Amino acid sequence: VQVVESGGGLVETGGSLRLSCVISGLRFDDYVLTWFHQAPGKEREASSCISWSGSVAEYTESVEGRFIISRDNAKKTMYLTLNSLKPEDTGMYYCAAVRDDYCTTSWTKREYTYWGQGTRVTVSS
Repeated sequence: VQVVESGGGLVETGGSLRLSCVISGLRFDDYVLTWFHQAPGKEREASSCISWSGSVAEYTESVEGRFIISRDNAKKTMYLTLNSLKPEDTGMYYCAAVRDDYCTTSWTKREYTYWGQGTRVTVSS
């Protein structure tokens, strides 16, 4: 299984980016997918989760209303659109997968099976 994130970069405060996560080597639509964020010097934290079909999305309070998670099962790709970016959004963004249909109530804490290497986002103030 290969998990590859891309789309990170340098952006000004208030700007937007779209991250992508391509997963190969598994049946993509058997998996719930989650984006994690790790700010410099801090622990990695879950920020958004999407169900197998893309019909249900969950967000943490810090990103709700600004970030949009989506997926294209035909392309085996998940996306995260980051809008109204803030300096505190700076850090590495990781894609993770676990075999399930829906994000559970413990989606921010559960174990994920597959992880990517991350893509770096820097938001300048």
